[in-house]
Amino acid sequence: MIIHFFTRRFFLFFCTCFCLFVFSCKGMTSDKHEEPRRNMVRIIEANVHASNLYIDKEKLDSRVMAVMGRVQRHKFVPLALQYVAYENEPLPIGHGQTISQPYIVALMTDLLEIAPGDKVLEIGTGSGYQAAVLAEMGAEVFTIEIIKPLADEAAKRLASLRYDTVKTRQGDGYYGWQEEAPFDAVIVTAAAGHVPPPLIRQLKPGGVMVIPVGSRFMVQQLVLVKKDGAGAITTRQILPVRFVPLTGDH
Repeated sequence: MIIHFFTRRFFLFFCTCFCLFVFSCKGMTSDKHEEPRRNMVRIIEANVHASNLYIDKEKLDSRVMAVMGRVQRHKFVPLALQYVAYENEPLPIGHGQTISQPYIVALMTDLLEIAPGDKVLEIGTGSGYQAAVLAEMGAEVFTIEIIKPLADEAAKRLASLRYDTVKTRQGDGYYGWQEEAPFDAVIVTAAAGHVPPPLIRQLKPGGVMVIPVGSRFMVQQLVLVKKDGAGAITTRQILPVRFVPLTGDH
């Protein structure tokens, strides 16, 4: 009986140690995407350095870079493409649309100069990745997607990931979201032939808009639009980009 007692104690001790070991290993490897995200951030930093002549920045806001290293981009791309989710390139998400290159997402977010609590209008929800980045910056996000299946999928995805400060809508983003205006910042993630006047009107005095301007078959420019306290508008071209076109009846 003594032998049986010690054998049982040893068995329980062994099982406990084994379970602790398994859970410890699981904790160390639970996020297999962590290192790819870190590498993505390093690549973004290298891109910023290489683009210094265009963007006139040595580095982006550290808050932006922290968010880029935190948001799980692999959850915003199709399952078959998750293995390349942290490559610094746009990826198809269906319906002829893409999730933007991480460097461009980071740059556009940085240009908005978001403060916690800002109201931000996003035109072109896509998969919801940019909206998630904005929410992680502390913004209250209002995002519009014209393609219904993408709008529905993004709304479900953002809700499941607990991005409670993001409100979604299916519709033509050219006309903005009048009942929620004015906005501290506006971001457009599809190329327009011109800066939509409704979006300018819905921008708060002192607000900032970032928008790619140009057609599908021409060089597009990422444009920074600012409205001063008196309502006067200034624009500045940042760098050449390539975005899918803004669609709708306008």
